[in-house]
Amino acid sequence: MRTLAAATCISLLATAVLADPLPSWNTGETKSAIISFVEAVTDPASEDYVTPADRIAVFDNDGTLWAEKPVYFQIFFAMDMVKKMEESELTSDALKAAAAGDIEALLATGKEGLLEVLAASHTGMSVVEFKESVAAWLESAVHPTTGMPYTAMVYQPMLELLSYLRDEDFATYIVSGGGIDFIRVISEDAYNIPVSQVVGSSLVSEYFDDSGTPMLMKTPDLFFNDDKAGKPVAINHHIGKRPIFAAGNSDGDFQMLEWTTSRDGPSFGLYVHHTDAEREFAYDRDSHVGRLVRGLDEGPGRGWLIVDMATDWATVWPTE
Repeated sequence: MRTLAAATCISLLATAVLADPLPSWNTGETKSAIISFVEAVTDPASEDYVTPADRIAVFDNDGTLWAEKPVYFQIFFAMDMVKKMEESELTSDALKAAAAGDIEALLATGKEGLLEVLAASHTGMSVVEFKESVAAWLESAVHPTTGMPYTAMVYQPMLELLSYLRDEDFATYIVSGGGIDFIRVISEDAYNIPVSQVVGSSLVSEYFDDSGTPMLMKTPDLFFNDDKAGKPVAINHHIGKRPIFAAGNSDGDFQMLEWTTSRDGPSFGLYVHHTDAEREFAYDRDSHVGRLVRGLDEGPGRGWLIVDMATDWATVWPTE
C-alpha cells in the first residue's frame, strides 16, 4: 500500500509539473498574476471572459523577447555589413566607426550617424536579398560579450509565455521598433510567430520589373517608425483590434501598454525589468538602450506588472 501511495504521489507531482504553463517562472505573485488573468479571460463562466477572436497579445522584441545590450542586435548586423564595404565608400565618421566595430564611436555620431549606417547596410537591394543577408549573418554571428549566437539569446520565460497564450487561443504579435524585414527572418524559428504577425519599423520599398523579374527594392527613405506613440497606430493599422495583453521593457513601449490597458474590459500590461547583471544585464533609468523611467514610475499605479528578471525568472536562456 505504501508503494502504491508513493507511486500515486509521484504521478500527481509529475502531472502538476507537466501542467505548469510557465515552468521557468519562479512561483510567486508575478507568475500567479499572469495565470490568473489568462484563466479569467478564457473561462466562459467568468465575468472577464473574452472570446478567442479578441484575445490579442502584443510583444515588443528587443529587451522583451531577446536581449538588446550593448546595442540592438540589428545594429551589430548593420556594422558587420558596413565592414564589407570598400574603404573608398566609408565617407563619414559613422561609416568608419561601424567598419572598425567601434560601437562607442558610432553612438557618438548620434541618430544621424546610425541612420546613415542603417541606410548603407539595409538599402540598395531587394527585400529578398536583404532577408537572405540577415539569415546568413544569423547563422554565424555571435554576441561580442556572451559569445552566444544571437538566436540563442531569446528569453526562455517569454517563450513559455507566448506558448501558453497561444495554447489558450491568443493570437501573439510582435510590435517592435526594430526593422520589420529583419524580425521577420527570425520570428517563426525563434518565437513560432508567423511573419504576418510581425509589426515593425520599415523603410520605403519600391516595385521594379527588371526584365520580367518583379522585385521590391529597399530605399533609404523611412516609411514608418514603430516606436512610442507609433506602436498603437501600427497595431491599429496592421491588426485592426485593440490588444488585451501587452508586454514591453522600455519607455518606447509605454503608449502600447497604455492603449492596451485603457480598453473597456479586462486587460494586462507587463514590463520586463532588467535587474540581473549576473545572468543577463542590469539597466533601466540611465541606459541609452531600453531606457525605463516612466514605466517604473507610473506602471505600478496603472496596475501593470513589473517583472523582476532576477527574482521572477528561474532561468533566462533556453540553454540553461
